[in-house]
Amino acid sequence: MKFNWGTGIVIAFALFIAFIMYMVITMSTDKKYDHDLVTDEYYKKELSFQDKLDKEQQTLNAGYDISIKKNEKGLLISFPGQINDSEITGKVFLYRPSNKQLDFEIPFSTSNHLLLIPDNRLLDGRWNIEVDWKYNDSSYLNKKEITY
Repeated sequence: MKFNWGTGIVIAFALFIAFIMYMVITMSTDKKYDHDLVTDEYYKKELSFQDKLDKEQQTLNAGYDISIKKNEKGLLISFPGQINDSEITGKVFLYRPSNKQLDFEIPFSTSNHLLLIPDNRLLDGRWNIEVDWKYNDSSYLNKKEITY
Protein backbone atom coordinates (compact mmCIF):
# COMPACT_ATOMS: atom_id res chain seq x y z
CA MET A 1 0.00 0.00 0.00
CA LYS A 2 1.27 3.37 -0.97
CA PHE A 3 1.13 6.11 1.67
CA ASN A 4 0.07 9.48 0.26
CA TRP A 5 -1.50 12.63 1.66
CA GLY A 6 -5.08 11.30 1.19
CA THR A 7 -4.32 8.26 3.32
CA GLY A 8 -2.71 10.50 5.96
CA ILE A 9 -5.84 12.68 6.18
CA VAL A 10 -8.07 9.62 6.61
CA ILE A 11 -5.79 8.24 9.35
CA ALA A 12 -5.71 11.65 11.09
CA PHE A 13 -9.53 11.86 11.03
CA ALA A 14 -9.83 8.30 12.36
CA LEU A 15 -7.40 9.04 15.21
CA PHE A 16 -9.21 12.30 16.04
CA ILE A 17 -12.60 10.53 16.14
CA ALA A 18 -11.13 7.77 18.33
CA PHE A 19 -9.71 10.38 20.73
CA ILE A 20 -13.04 12.25 20.96
CA MET A 21 -14.94 9.00 21.58
CA TYR A 22 -12.46 8.04 24.31
CA MET A 23 -12.91 11.43 26.03
CA VAL A 24 -16.73 11.30 25.82
CA ILE A 25 -16.88 7.80 27.27
CA THR A 26 -14.36 8.64 30.02
CA MET A 27 -16.14 11.84 31.08
CA SER A 28 -19.58 10.27 31.13
CA THR A 29 -18.68 7.10 33.08
CA ASP A 30 -15.98 8.19 35.54
CA LYS A 31 -17.40 9.42 38.88
CA LYS A 32 -14.38 11.68 39.36
CA TYR A 33 -15.76 13.99 36.67
CA ASP A 34 -19.33 13.96 38.01
CA HIS A 35 -20.46 17.49 38.98
CA ASP A 36 -23.78 18.48 40.46
CA LEU A 37 -26.04 21.28 39.39
CA VAL A 38 -26.53 24.11 41.85
CA THR A 39 -29.97 22.73 42.65
CA ASP A 40 -32.23 20.01 41.29
CA GLU A 41 -35.25 22.34 41.24
CA TYR A 42 -33.57 25.18 39.37
CA TYR A 43 -36.66 26.53 37.59
CA LYS A 44 -38.82 26.35 40.71
CA LYS A 45 -36.25 28.37 42.66
CA GLU A 46 -35.94 30.87 39.80
CA LEU A 47 -39.60 31.85 40.29
CA SER A 48 -38.90 32.93 43.87
CA PHE A 49 -35.77 34.90 42.96
CA GLN A 50 -37.51 38.31 42.94
CA ASP A 51 -38.85 37.62 46.43
CA LYS A 52 -35.26 37.07 47.62
CA LEU A 53 -34.13 40.30 46.00
CA ASP A 54 -36.94 42.19 47.74
CA LYS A 55 -35.98 40.70 51.12
CA GLU A 56 -32.33 41.64 50.60
CA GLN A 57 -33.29 45.21 49.68
CA GLN A 58 -35.53 45.46 52.75
CA THR A 59 -32.60 44.25 54.89
CA LEU A 60 -30.34 46.94 53.42
CA ASN A 61 -32.96 49.65 53.89
CA ALA A 62 -33.50 48.69 57.54
CA GLY A 63 -29.75 48.42 58.23
CA TYR A 64 -30.07 44.93 59.70
CA ASP A 65 -26.71 43.40 58.90
CA ILE A 66 -25.72 40.18 60.62
CA SER A 67 -22.20 39.08 61.44
CA ILE A 68 -20.84 35.56 61.08
CA LYS A 69 -17.76 34.50 63.02
CA LYS A 70 -15.95 31.21 63.58
CA ASN A 71 -15.21 30.16 67.13
CA GLU A 72 -14.13 26.94 68.86
CA LYS A 73 -17.72 25.63 69.10
CA GLY A 74 -18.77 26.36 65.54
CA LEU A 75 -20.20 29.21 63.51
CA LEU A 76 -21.69 32.08 65.49
CA ILE A 77 -24.32 34.25 63.78
CA SER A 78 -25.03 37.57 65.52
CA PHE A 79 -28.19 39.55 64.82
CA PRO A 80 -28.48 43.34 65.22
CA GLY A 81 -28.60 44.44 68.86
CA GLN A 82 -31.29 47.11 68.39
CA ILE A 83 -34.06 44.56 67.80
CA ASN A 84 -35.95 42.34 70.25
CA ASP A 85 -34.36 38.90 69.95
CA SER A 86 -37.42 36.98 71.19
CA GLU A 87 -39.31 37.98 68.03
CA ILE A 88 -36.68 36.72 65.54
CA THR A 89 -37.52 33.47 63.75
CA GLY A 90 -36.36 31.97 60.50
CA LYS A 91 -34.04 29.47 58.90
CA VAL A 92 -30.39 29.24 57.95
CA PHE A 93 -29.46 27.46 54.71
CA LEU A 94 -25.84 26.38 54.33
CA TYR A 95 -24.89 25.55 50.76
CA ARG A 96 -21.66 23.77 49.86
CA PRO A 97 -20.84 24.50 46.19
CA SER A 98 -18.56 21.48 45.84
CA ASN A 99 -20.95 18.83 47.21
CA LYS A 100 -24.72 19.05 47.42
CA GLN A 101 -24.89 16.17 49.92
CA LEU A 102 -23.39 18.51 52.54
CA ASP A 103 -26.11 21.19 52.15
CA PHE A 104 -28.44 21.59 55.11
CA GLU A 105 -31.07 23.90 56.54
CA ILE A 106 -31.70 24.77 60.19
CA PRO A 107 -34.88 26.46 61.48
CA PHE A 108 -34.20 28.74 64.45
CA SER A 109 -35.38 31.22 67.02
CA THR A 110 -32.65 33.23 68.73
CA SER A 111 -31.59 33.93 72.26
CA ASN A 112 -29.34 36.87 73.15
CA HIS A 113 -29.19 37.86 69.46
CA LEU A 114 -26.97 34.82 68.77
CA LEU A 115 -27.29 31.60 66.82
CA LEU A 116 -24.66 28.83 66.97
CA ILE A 117 -24.22 26.26 64.21
CA PRO A 118 -22.24 23.35 65.71
CA ASP A 119 -18.74 22.63 64.43
CA ASN A 120 -19.54 18.95 63.72
CA ARG A 121 -21.90 19.93 60.86
CA LEU A 122 -19.28 21.96 58.99
CA LEU A 123 -16.38 20.59 56.97
CA ASP A 124 -13.43 22.69 55.91
CA GLY A 125 -13.99 24.60 52.69
CA ARG A 126 -16.27 27.23 51.19
CA TRP A 127 -19.85 27.68 52.39
CA ASN A 128 -22.56 30.01 51.13
CA ILE A 129 -24.89 30.99 53.95
CA GLU A 130 -28.41 32.37 53.57
CA VAL A 131 -30.16 33.59 56.71
CA ASP A 132 -33.86 34.06 55.94
CA TRP A 133 -35.50 35.60 59.00
CA LYS A 134 -38.60 37.44 60.17
CA TYR A 135 -38.95 40.26 62.67
CA ASN A 136 -42.21 42.16 63.35
CA ASP A 137 -43.96 40.47 60.41
CA SER A 138 -41.27 41.70 57.99
CA SER A 139 -38.99 39.31 56.12
CA TYR A 140 -35.25 39.81 55.78
CA LEU A 141 -32.49 37.93 53.98
CA ASN A 142 -28.74 38.05 54.55
CA LYS A 143 -26.24 36.23 52.35
CA LYS A 144 -22.61 35.60 53.22
CA GLU A 145 -19.78 33.47 51.89
CA ILE A 146 -17.21 32.02 54.25
CA THR A 147 -14.29 29.65 54.06
CA TYR A 148 -14.35 27.39 57.07
